[in-house]
Amino acid sequence: MPVNRAQLAKMIDYAILKADTTDKDIQRVCAEALKFHVACVCVNPAFVGLAAGLLKGTDVKIGGVVDFPLGQSTVKSKSFEALDCITRGAQEIDMVMNIGALKSGHPDLVKRGIEAVVKLARAKEPEIGQTITIKVIIEACYLTDQEKRLASEIIQKSGADFVKTSTGFGTGGATTDDVKLIRQTVGFDLGVKASGGIKNCDQALAMVEAGATRIGTSHAVAILEECAE
Repeated sequence: MPVNRAQLAKMIDYAILKADTTDKDIQRVCAEALKFHVACVCVNPAFVGLAAGLLKGTDVKIGGVVDFPLGQSTVKSKSFEALDCITRGAQEIDMVMNIGALKSGHPDLVKRGIEAVVKLARAKEPEIGQTITIKVIIEACYLTDQEKRLASEIIQKSGADFVKTSTGFGTGGATTDDVKLIRQTVGFDLGVKASGGIKNCDQALAMVEAGATRIGTSHAVAILEECAE
């Protein structure tokens, strides 16, 4: 089924996560996000409060990244950072799983880290009066297909809402093959977010065709300007 510009926009998380990001960059991205009515603006924790103020009362959500981009923090650290983002106004959390723990054969540690963030998010939802979406990044470029399946299964069992392919800071980004593999693993109970290296409309639509329900990109404007209305 063809996807038009408005529909694709509501599948896009507009990311601005570089180390040299400034207040003006956040202001620009939030304005562009509102112009195109994207799903979410995804920022580093230090900018969650600013983005939340700029987007308050709009149809664009605020996402904060947790344990980004390496995923090597402790369970306690992941939880604290997620809570801080939510307290500052984040409605979505993109957290990196403990990649090294998975590859070392410690799936329970990976699961505990995700479950801790999910648990605190669910506990905060009644207080803030809305659902908090948890997306877990597996950084697929570092994993075998078997590990990708295992990671996706852990995420599904942990109660998170999305499996996300990549941070965009690893050795590779999203591929349609990885999106298909994740979708086949989790079925249609979870969202799949393709992220990393998606720069044009054709790439974005290919990810959607493969099974992605969100697209993470820092090139949202270029993608949507290319896409047919």
